[in-house]
Amino acid sequence: MSGIYIHIPFCKKACTYCDFHFSTSLKYVDEMTDAICAEIIMKKDRITDQVGSIYFGGGTPSVLPSKSFEKIFNTLTQHFSISSDAEITIEANPDDLNAKKIAELRQLPVNRFSIGIQSFFEEDLIWMNRAHNANEAEDCIKRSQDAGFENLSIDLIYGYPLLTDNKWLSNINKAIEFQTPHISAYSLTVEPRTALASAIKKGQQPPVNDEQSAAQFITLIEKLKAGGFEQYEISNFSQPGKYAVHNTNYWRGIPYLGIGPSAHGFDGHTRYLNIANNAIYLQHLQKGELAETIEELDQYDRFNEYIMTSLRTMWGTDLNKIKADFGKQFQADTLKAIKPFVEKGWLIQQDNHLILTQEGKLFADYIASELFLIQDDHL
Repeated sequence: MSGIYIHIPFCKKACTYCDFHFSTSLKYVDEMTDAICAEIIMKKDRITDQVGSIYFGGGTPSVLPSKSFEKIFNTLTQHFSISSDAEITIEANPDDLNAKKIAELRQLPVNRFSIGIQSFFEEDLIWMNRAHNANEAEDCIKRSQDAGFENLSIDLIYGYPLLTDNKWLSNINKAIEFQTPHISAYSLTVEPRTALASAIKKGQQPPVNDEQSAAQFITLIEKLKAGGFEQYEISNFSQPGKYAVHNTNYWRGIPYLGIGPSAHGFDGHTRYLNIANNAIYLQHLQKGELAETIEELDQYDRFNEYIMTSLRTMWGTDLNKIKADFGKQFQADTLKAIKPFVEKGWLIQQDNHLILTQEGKLFADYIASELFLIQDDHL
């Protein structure tokens, strides 16, 4: 079933490492809600099958008033056939999930929170310029579970200078203790045009240590495996069978609709990219126009995307699918390109699937890029 992604472009504060599209001004929340609803209606014919997942990302969707969510849900249910067991996720920051907000969201179709914990240590949260504190990080998980939100995912970050190996181990153990069915963990990356990038350039912060990140990644894999979690994607771990439906569909190339500024959608052959500018997005939608550009993907684009996403998962890259969808030559080129990685022990071929080993996961992006094909390869 198809998915719908809705980008809520508002945050209370700008985290030092973040380069996602958002605004810290909530002045135009009502206008943005109306524009998002208008875009939903304008794109209603792009999905004809049932919707199996709805994901509110951002930004920080949890800053949105409950009445705005209600308006968006009313628009969605009027124009799409939504499965009765659809996964409906809201990304949330701990400070937003007070008892009142959780109770309000409980009255809506929301059945899953993805909570941006990042760390359970106060000094780390201050360093990141997070809006929440360590107590809120723990309290919001308990509060959500007590209110009946059992399907929770929590985000953690590793590989930053303040995070000692002992602190990282403590964060992992605490996450396991909460028994949330899903944990996402990301290595800190220094993105251009962020406060962190500027501080490192000025010598105010040390650069990211790749060896530290790699060691903490291995610790993460081993500890979560011992805790009963499956690493079903490089950065995502779940209790058996509790995979995130929406994100898993991304990695499997299933079509989804993108709504909101900076959101993108995919129908299997075409990608739609919304403008990453709140003011221009609003101007377009208020005039009844879509604020998107369209990118037609050729077979090389689609092949490379399949390699990039499938290789990151525990299911791996299906050689039979490559042959069926792209032809024998693509399959032959792939088998040739994997040889050095198989010899290094980074990649194994199992039941016609290419699967990364634990060591190979450290080089996932590099391996994928080496398997990419361009049209010149076949000329």
